[in-house]
Amino acid sequence: MARHRSPQSRRTHLRLPLPATVPAGAGGAYRHPVPRPIGSALPGRFAAAAVAGSVLASAGQMALAEALPSALDGANVLRVGIGELIGPGTASASAALAPAGVPQVPAVAPVVVEPQVVGAADLLKAVELDRIAVEQARAAEEARAAEEARLAEEARHAEEDRAAAESAIISGGGGVQMMVGRITSGFGPRWDAQHKGLDIAAPIGTPIRVPLDGTVIDSGPASGFGLWVRVRHADGTITLYGHIDRTLVEVGQQVSAGEIIAEVGNRGQSTGPHLHFEVITPSGNINPTPWLAERGIGVT
Repeated sequence: MARHRSPQSRRTHLRLPLPATVPAGAGGAYRHPVPRPIGSALPGRFAAAAVAGSVLASAGQMALAEALPSALDGANVLRVGIGELIGPGTASASAALAPAGVPQVPAVAPVVVEPQVVGAADLLKAVELDRIAVEQARAAEEARAAEEARLAEEARHAEEDRAAAESAIISGGGGVQMMVGRITSGFGPRWDAQHKGLDIAAPIGTPIRVPLDGTVIDSGPASGFGLWVRVRHADGTITLYGHIDRTLVEVGQQVSAGEIIAEVGNRGQSTGPHLHFEVITPSGNINPTPWLAERGIGVT
């Protein structure tokens, strides 16, 4: 036969001893106090609140650590423990609440920058350096001005020389200095052939001036001469300038006596830099030497 136990036999409630009576107030009536079991929930709530606070503090420090810029290479510049914020007496509490792996950085006192004291020797040295710099700048400016004056003087002399040379082109009798060179071959037979002109040796680029007024009838490439210029004058005479390096005139251009029309060269069938000069009359080629002499035209 099964035994039956009452609920009271299964669970025993411990209750605090009750006082006989509890005064209810000034009315003089008495009532029994409400019994309260042992092990109330109030201490547990305090413990839960402390744990929750610790978790929130740890989470805050972890979020702050993650928010630090990566450019600091892990330097915990802003990671200050709770103990350092509160005071030196709670450092152990801060270490206990800090998350694992996050080092605690002690608070750093502000650095006071002391004013720099400059001695008299330093001041004198600075003044001397300034003086030297001013003198060097003045010397550089004077050198620049002197160089500009020298260049201006050279340009003035060059212009005077050019003007003198231009005025010397026109000689007595209306002739000009056609060029400056050395006659190397005259008019007449040469190498079993007839040399129809006058060869005047000169460096490449030497200016060639037309001896008389005239009109350009040829200017450009020519067989045997490489490059030439031909000018027809008022009496029908044609002057020819062969083996030139560069022509400075165009066909149909009117030129005046003494005007530069070409430069000495070494083009075509030539054995060296020179001008081949011919004088061609309506009846044919003539010797250029007497023709130049009659008109006072110089070539040397």
